[in-house]
Amino acid sequence: MTDQRSVLPGRFSGLSIKLIASIVAVILLVEIVVYLPSLANFRAGWLNDRLRVGTVAARVLDAVPDVLAVPRELTDRLLTSAGAHAIVYRREGQSQIIELADPVTPQAVVTADLRQGDLMSLLIGAADTLFAAPGRTLRIVGLDEDEAALIEVLMPERPLRQDMLVYSRQIGFVSLAIAAVTALVLYLLASRFFIHPIRRLTRNMLEFRQAPENAGRIIAPSARRDEIGIAERELEAMESDLFSMLRQRRHLADLGLAVAKINHDLRNMLTSAQLLSDQVATLDDPQVQRLAPRLVNTLDKAIGFAQSVIDYGRETAAPPMLAPLDLHLLAEEAAFEAGLSGHPGIAFTNAVPEGTRLNADAAQLGRLLVNLLKNARQALEGTGNGRAAPEIGVLFSTGAEEITLSVCDNGPGLAPRAREKLFVAFEGSARSGGTGLGLAIAREIAEAHGGRLILGEQPAGTRFDLILPRSLLLAGQ
Repeated sequence: MTDQRSVLPGRFSGLSIKLIASIVAVILLVEIVVYLPSLANFRAGWLNDRLRVGTVAARVLDAVPDVLAVPRELTDRLLTSAGAHAIVYRREGQSQIIELADPVTPQAVVTADLRQGDLMSLLIGAADTLFAAPGRTLRIVGLDEDEAALIEVLMPERPLRQDMLVYSRQIGFVSLAIAAVTALVLYLLASRFFIHPIRRLTRNMLEFRQAPENAGRIIAPSARRDEIGIAERELEAMESDLFSMLRQRRHLADLGLAVAKINHDLRNMLTSAQLLSDQVATLDDPQVQRLAPRLVNTLDKAIGFAQSVIDYGRETAAPPMLAPLDLHLLAEEAAFEAGLSGHPGIAFTNAVPEGTRLNADAAQLGRLLVNLLKNARQALEGTGNGRAAPEIGVLFSTGAEEITLSVCDNGPGLAPRAREKLFVAFEGSARSGGTGLGLAIAREIAEAHGGRLILGEQPAGTRFDLILPRSLLLAGQ
């Protein structure tokens, strides 16, 4: 199956098409916002033009002493030039009506009062005309300021609507042209300064991921001083560090394989020597009886060390499987596995409140507790019987953002030298002859759960604090 993460998007299927679509959408949205008042102004101008033509026609007829003597052909021509069915001219309480020789009876009349020039009225009127049903008659009302007269023009609404549709199409074509040109220009600029460098970064990461041991695939940063330039330089540093780390890890892996083979053979030889020492221990020679236990103990430690090295090398870093668990019961089970339950010389206290539940990996968290409790037991057992009331406890506390699970003892504590590399495998052992693998594994488990394992401070003895995010604590706790 092809890994979809390794497929570089095409030129017009990644950031490019998203950028173009976003630019066009924003420009069209702006054009729509500008279009509505523009259309309203177009309608208002159109109506004012018709009103002015009607005013001129009314003034012409008003200048004639006897309106009835005006030929019908002239009045029809004036009305036709105004595109109107009728014109009403009111002045000083008198009304004068000019209409066609064949009067038109309107079915539906809508009024356009040009005395209301606010934006909202213009927008509502434009929308009403644009989506109007056919066949309506428009009544245009306005003032003849020179003559202090009121003018009314009756005309069909269809010519206005047709002109508005033509105007809308023109605005639409212009908007699309502007959006396309602007998007193209911005795309070219963005491609030059952003998209191409980002594609270069993406391509390099994909290629380097396929062959991280190839130094030729380490990106060569540009001289840019912006965020992309910083990303290029940081990516180069990261790939260089990763390349060096992989080479070092390969060498260590080869060396570790050789050590594992030697360690396996050494363990077999030590096991044979242990069997031989068991037979020697049955001899009656007093010298043998005095040295045999020391020899057996030394062989047991050597075999245990060899086995722990093999187990650590075989271990895989599996992510924790989070599930609800009872922390109090988990501490009890860990104490049993660590040999503390019923211990004749060490008292164990489980101070975790009963019913405390976490969302964590029970197996991994239990292993962490077993390692810490076993280390504490071995530390107390190594002090002999000179210390009064040796005790190990598991404590639990909650904070605003974190929870703390502590394993403490009243033993002799850690030497300053042991504190320096406490969590380093094969170097951080807290006791003589140890491998330090228990604490190293415990730290890895803590970090896998999003927490940390630290050496706590207390007046006497040793305390390890496991600090986890409070989000792992189940609700109601």
